Amino acid sequence: MKKSFLSFAAVVCAALFVCTADAGAQVVKLFNGKDLSNWNLFVDKGGASAQEVYTVKDGVIHVKGTPFGYMYTKEKYSNFILDVEWRYPVEATNSGIFLFVQDGEKLWPNAIECQLHAGDAGDFVLLGGSDLFEFMSRPGAVRPAFPVVKKTNESSEKPVGEWNRAKIYCKDGNITVFINGVYQNSGTRSMHKTGYIALQSEGKDIQFRNVTVTPL
Repeated sequence: MKKSFLSFAAVVCAALFVCTADAGAQVVKLFNGKDLSNWNLFVDKGGASAQEVYTVKDGVIHVKGTPFGYMYTKEKYSNFILDVEWRYPVEATNSGIFLFVQDGEKLWPNAIECQLHAGDAGDFVLLGGSDLFEFMSRPGAVRPAFPVVKKTNESSEKPVGEWNRAKIYCKDGNITVFINGVYQNSGTRSMHKTGYIALQSEGKDIQFRNVTVTPL
């Protein structure tokens, strides 16, 4: 009952966010369709350079997946709607969208990851010591290396080769995620309420396009 109530409340809050955005907030293109001038690039040491891992072709961001790393915005964001389209062109694999990324480039930064791993899109992974109430509220829970807050519904992802859409609402440290229009998860009371936004390189090829943020 508690989980259902929280899910319903999250959907209501997301609807309110949409109304707020529609009231006049301006959509900002994080990806201009031409280059990665709005992003900082980071990869783990060894292997290909960041410029080889993250490239742009025909209006699409191509991410190799190895070495691991992420591309992150040059500005920090707090209250916003993030809209991202992604697809796995060849094989269903792994990636993620990092929210509230804190300063200091490291392989696993302090951030909340919205998982894009095939079949698990919409899970939250708590990176680098970050926290959400949904994990903190478990009495006696032993903290694993990568705590996960599982999504609510069955996977709403599309097959390999087709474009998916993640719409993520962040307001006062609370996060609500829709994958292809289907509500998937909510996280509340994030320990950080502002930070960078990042797209991850982890595994194999993934592509991104139409990456926008709407301030709330």
